Amino acid sequence: MLILQLAIILVAAKIAGSLSVRLGQPSVLGKLLIGIVLGPSVLGLVNETETLAELSQIGVILLMFIAGLETDINEFKQTGKASTFVGFGGIIVPVVLGYFVGIMLNLTTMQSLFLGLLLSATSVSISVQALKEMDQLNSREGAAILGAAVIDDVVGIIALAFLMSFVGRDVNLTTVILKKILFFAGAILVGWKVVPWFLNKFSSLKVTETVISSALIICFVYAYLAEYTGVAAIIGAYIAGVAISVTNFKHEIFEKVETISYSIFVPVFFTSIGVTAQFSGITQNLGLIVLLSIIAILTKLIGASVGAKLAGFNWNSSLGIGSAMVSRGEVALIIATIGLESKLLTQDMFAVIVVVILVTTIVTPSMMKWFFSKSNS
Repeated sequence: MLILQLAIILVAAKIAGSLSVRLGQPSVLGKLLIGIVLGPSVLGLVNETETLAELSQIGVILLMFIAGLETDINEFKQTGKASTFVGFGGIIVPVVLGYFVGIMLNLTTMQSLFLGLLLSATSVSISVQALKEMDQLNSREGAAILGAAVIDDVVGIIALAFLMSFVGRDVNLTTVILKKILFFAGAILVGWKVVPWFLNKFSSLKVTETVISSALIICFVYAYLAEYTGVAAIIGAYIAGVAISVTNFKHEIFEKVETISYSIFVPVFFTSIGVTAQFSGITQNLGLIVLLSIIAILTKLIGASVGAKLAGFNWNSSLGIGSAMVSRGEVALIIATIGLESKLLTQDMFAVIVVVILVTTIVTPSMMKWFFSKSNS
């Protein structure tokens, strides 16, 4: 059954992506929408399974690994100020407005704070693909977006741990922060000293495709350790890509990883987002979904755009950067699941949030296309 589902996903994703491009939209939008059509909500040709979820996880890890490989480290260094402004702007505005919306909805103070924190999450995996299609990944804007995503993830997780320490969950804030510091310090040190050595040694083995195998080992170990220490796996994969990008193996690894990724894993990731969409029982909460979707889109767009503007970008570029931060993706889903388990979200609110996350993910590529096209015109 899995083999047939993979065949259906690959055929549908490629055709839908091509149609989306013909209509003037990024191909990723077509892949997201076709997932909804293939999934249980419409045709039911593809169902959410644990195996499909694991393949999807590999897809997003490889996507961010490729983004790291394509990163210009000098450009990345020069956008530190912009990344900081965009990252914090994209956190502060959603947290504040999300809190007040929660109070208006008669949620408790803790539930309202959690809603704000949930709305501050960002996942740039969708944005990375849109940036690649628009040839913006190596631009100043692209570097600012990727840097801001790292800041957003770290600050968001620490804030979440701080909040959970007040609601009865056993969370040691010092341990949380220390684990993250150790991960980033270790990741940078290993990337600087160990990664080049490992690539040289492993690639000399007398078997086939040792270079690409060694790169994937580094990618997956970084992703695992990132997730283990409370940082998103996609951030670990991205840092692994950056570490390899400064070695002589960069171009060979990039070409082969891109072939492997886009032939199967990345299409599965994009399509599975739509497949997992559940629309049953949302009609009674349609007004709330519309309200929270608007809040989710505008708060990230405004907060991150203002941050980019303060860092020296023009308004069109700033709005392009802001739109890239709108997608909440798997990061927000993880936080929402924690909220459900901790009784900070009711079952109904959790269902609403899942749809809102899907909406932010679907609108992101089109918004980016709009703002970046205006910026380049």
